[in-house]
Amino acid sequence: MSHTIRVGDLVTGEAVVLDLRVAQLASRAVAFAFDVVVQFGLLFLVTLLVPIGFDNALQTAMALSLSVLVLVGYPTAVESLSRGRSLGKLVMGLKVVRDDGGAIRFRHALVRALGGFFVDFWALGLGGAVALFVSLFSPRGKRVGDYLAGTIVIHTRVPKGQVELAEMPPQLAEWARGLDLSQLSDELVLASRQYLSRYHELGEKTRYELGVRLANDVGAAIRSPRFEYTHPHPYLAAVLAERRRRAAG
Repeated sequence: MSHTIRVGDLVTGEAVVLDLRVAQLASRAVAFAFDVVVQFGLLFLVTLLVPIGFDNALQTAMALSLSVLVLVGYPTAVESLSRGRSLGKLVMGLKVVRDDGGAIRFRHALVRALGGFFVDFWALGLGGAVALFVSLFSPRGKRVGDYLAGTIVIHTRVPKGQVELAEMPPQLAEWARGLDLSQLSDELVLASRQYLSRYHELGEKTRYELGVRLANDVGAAIRSPRFEYTHPHPYLAAVLAERRRRAAG
């Protein structure tokens, strides 16, 4: 059996899945509520820009255009610039990623926003009933916009009981201090934590091969590949420990 790794769905040759936690309805609903507050605040501000004195039809058209601009433009812009995190998702520890676990781009954010406006939430006047119904019957909690864009929403925080607090291997401490971790994605960090926490559950061959491939992905992100003679476990542990040290500092 071939070994395949995707950020967000790590499958080993022993059929052990190290999966990122797909966000379910409750957490997504709270995140959406935060975003709705922001959007309606923006809507209030932009309605102040509609000139007084035009006929009713023109005022209605301008108000509708500004509403679409906010309700589609806000999530598109924010999720594109933040690589999948709106304000609400940031608060709830959620993130939009592609189905293959990769970071979304502008087109994914735009399709999600258009799906949200025209089907999931606003244009049909059903108050989000479509999004609720589809999400409830989706194994991965997808709404229509997610299906159209090829995206899912995941948790970027690991439950405390599952967090692997990797200790810094002394021989890699100096090397780790010089790393550029700015491009290390939350998905890779979470996948690495899960790998380390389940390290002893895997067979020897699988744990090494899976670790090598995950370490290669991390090495490409931080532009500091693993030396061939360095085992992937201490390599990943060093990266995570250094990231934690900087976050605490």
